[in-house]
Amino acid sequence: MSSSKHVDAPSDRASPEVEGRYHTYVGNRIPWYVRLIWICFWVFAVYYTIAYLFPNLQTEILSPP
Repeated sequence: MSSSKHVDAPSDRASPEVEGRYHTYVGNRIPWYVRLIWICFWVFAVYYTIAYLFPNLQTEILSPP
């Protein structure tokens, strides 16, 4: 019968610095057109809230269905 010894994996004993050696996270700049899409979205959201939600909210509060 052969005797086999349990060998721990290297990551079991590794320090956080050694463990995170290959974990590199690189941030990227947001392209200008994505920023433009977000700006358009928020402009539309504010316009919609002012033009439609507030006037309808007043009539709903004063005379509920």
